[in-house]
Amino acid sequence: MTNLKLGNREIALNKKPYFVADLAANHDGDLSRAKELVWIAKDAGADCAKFQHFLADKIVNDVEFQKIETLQTHQSSWKKSVSEIYDQYHFKREWTKEIADECLKADIEFSTSPYDYEAVELVDKYLSFYKIGSGDISWTKFIEFVAQKGKPVLIASGASSLEDVKRAMGCLNPTQVVLMQCNTNYTVEPEKHKYVNLNVLKEYSDLFPGVILGLSDHTLGHGSVLGSIPLGARVFEKHFTDDNEREGPDHKFALNPTKWREMVNFSLEVFETLGDGQKKVEPNEENAYVVQRRSIVCKTSLKKGHIIEENDLDFLRPCPKNSFHPYEQNSLIGKTLTKNKAAHESILKEDIC
Repeated sequence: MTNLKLGNREIALNKKPYFVADLAANHDGDLSRAKELVWIAKDAGADCAKFQHFLADKIVNDVEFQKIETLQTHQSSWKKSVSEIYDQYHFKREWTKEIADECLKADIEFSTSPYDYEAVELVDKYLSFYKIGSGDISWTKFIEFVAQKGKPVLIASGASSLEDVKRAMGCLNPTQVVLMQCNTNYTVEPEKHKYVNLNVLKEYSDLFPGVILGLSDHTLGHGSVLGSIPLGARVFEKHFTDDNEREGPDHKFALNPTKWREMVNFSLEVFETLGDGQKKVEPNEENAYVVQRRSIVCKTSLKKGHIIEENDLDFLRPCPKNSFHPYEQNSLIGKTLTKNKAAHESILKEDIC
């Protein structure tokens, strides 16, 4: 797998997971609140505070949205039009430097998802990597434009076919990309985890060998993140809020600080359980190796010079150093004892000739 850096953090299979808190629209259009969320995300264990740079008139088209208003999505519950909501909750572009500086103070990486060319040009000097959302996976010219900035790109693949993914990946430098499995469903449906399809990560690993994998997740629990770690995902993005009860388009399905900290702690625990994949007696098993394994012992007292027979032997715990394992029984038969042995005493390597 390729090694890349997100800020100062090296990302690799043998490196601990990296967590991106997508603050999205949860600043609620308030700069001071956006700054506060940066610090709250840091305290909860996020490595990056990510925002979204969009303008309503550059991302949505109310004319066409009105024609499909019967579609049941998370937007169905919005009390205003799609463009009005996007306008109300957009990240003000004049905030960019101030928020980037706030992230620097909080010692958390700043990043964003730019949704137009002007946004890319604006944010480039403030961030170390970009995120491209699933909705733009088909906008190849834009993906190429972002890639030409020469920085790592996280790209989500929700609501996408494999052909969509291949096409987008063809626009990116494979050594500078994190390919993220994603299910683009922003509802709070309790059963939507059934559609996360983490096994797609196996397909990505086969199709794009060496590429860093990740998960952009919108489920309410931790199962998707924890399940993806053994499959090779190392970068994780979830929406973040300080209060799930606030009004706004992104609060309901976001993780609050308590849930975020749980996710980080559980994820690091799962990561540590993976190990190096080489089967061996682990350092913390060395005592158990002695006390739980059987050794070959004398059934009864035996005298020096006795020639060992099968009926002389028994197999009992523990297994002291230099004793014989049960599978070595045949190597003992016919050997001569060089010292007296008590009943149930282990026969050691130096006790025979």
